[in-house]
Amino acid sequence: MGIRVHNTLSGKKEEFVPRDPGKVAMYVCGPTVYNYIHVGNARCYLTFDMMRRYLKHRGYKVLYAQNFTDVDDKIINAANSEGVDPADLAEKYIKAFEEDMTRLDVEPPDVTPKATEHIEEMIEMIGSLIDKGIAYEVDGDVYYEVDKFPGYGKLSHRSLDDMQAGARVDVDERKRNPMDFALWKTAKPGEPSWGSPWGHGRPGWHIECSAMSQRYLGFSFDIHGGGLDLIFPHHENEIAQAEGATGREPFVRYWLHNGFVTMSGEKMAKSVGNIIRVRDVLDDVDPQAVKMLFLGTHYRGPIDFNAGKLKEAEAAYSRLNNVIGNLDRAIDDYREPVKVMMGSGQEALLYEAARRTEEEFVAAMDDDFNAPDALGTLFILARDVNSYLKDRTQLSLDEMDALDAVKKTIIDLGAALGLTFRGFRTEQTDAGTGIVVSTEEIESMIKMRNQAREAKDWAEADRIRDELAALGVTIEDTATGTKYRVGKGN
Repeated sequence: MGIRVHNTLSGKKEEFVPRDPGKVAMYVCGPTVYNYIHVGNARCYLTFDMMRRYLKHRGYKVLYAQNFTDVDDKIINAANSEGVDPADLAEKYIKAFEEDMTRLDVEPPDVTPKATEHIEEMIEMIGSLIDKGIAYEVDGDVYYEVDKFPGYGKLSHRSLDDMQAGARVDVDERKRNPMDFALWKTAKPGEPSWGSPWGHGRPGWHIECSAMSQRYLGFSFDIHGGGLDLIFPHHENEIAQAEGATGREPFVRYWLHNGFVTMSGEKMAKSVGNIIRVRDVLDDVDPQAVKMLFLGTHYRGPIDFNAGKLKEAEAAYSRLNNVIGNLDRAIDDYREPVKVMMGSGQEALLYEAARRTEEEFVAAMDDDFNAPDALGTLFILARDVNSYLKDRTQLSLDEMDALDAVKKTIIDLGAALGLTFRGFRTEQTDAGTGIVVSTEEIESMIKMRNQAREAKDWAEADRIRDELAALGVTIEDTATGTKYRVGKGN
């Protein structure tokens, strides 16, 4: 079987068949750049970065576009509050966003269109909608007439009547239907504006993505992504605009949406005031641990963000990172001088474990990008490797080659999720090259060991103790807690 994805449009999992064999065209709604992004925003970009990496791992050539909304009411209001030009404010936060993504180790998109650089395409699409009788102009404003698009509501699976009953819309008696939405807004004094057939003004938010996605990916591209909160009205309106203007469907083949990030059960949002900025988190937490936190929950499910879960994610990342360190040490310890031994046949177990892990990893990820189950296969392999290395004093050349293969499997599959493993850091001293392990890493491993002891998982507790000993860390359990000393022989 191939990849299956949950398509919001159909409400079910479907086999993923791209428009062009071997290629994937993918668009994700980027930020409205009026402030620093928060953790809830970041989940979207981490999610679709993971999907993009995995699709590439599976051999697809991916064209990934992600826009910047750099003209919007929020930008204008923020600029007025700060007493700066809206364009300057937008550029400031575009740069900040790119800095945050770099720190999170998110691969840059192939294309990053800005709304202000594609006004011409938007005007052309609005003109087509007017020509087809789907949009109308009133006093320099242009509105989309939702009653003229029979498919309106097919993404959110709601009828127009249901939307009207539950919606909070601005009262504007010039609209033919309260649900009609703005395609073009007439200029107000002091606001950014562009010339158009309907007078000076600026585009509505929704038309931006309809125009820019088609500009770079063409019609009926493969994947359109974003958070659940964008299904209605933003993505619903994108469909109405693109399909209304072209008279063709589908605008997008597969719609994928990530779940919310909550705090104490409430959605993280600037309007609520419960946000945590990405850059503040990254000042204290390894970016790989932040990735691990999100990968540990299926992308469509909610995540409650708190310090405790971040600590758990840090510990989980350390477990995988440390097995790379253990493999490095095992291979290096026996490489020079090589202790030549005949292969015992045990190396076959290592090759089989790596093969089985890759097979189960792909099966999990092919099932709607099930990263939690995929991660589970890596943890099982890590456990098996540590068990294999325990108390081993010699390795054959064949075993070293097999351990290299296992290491490559963990690194490659981790990379398919967006994880980077560094192993143990080393530094050159007068006594030679030595392992350097941070206080945070030691304490994280001790915490995991204590949790294993509380659960009476003595095998796991012993494994972590042995792993610490291999790093030159001696631990001692006392009445006041676990103490440790760094340096063999202390």
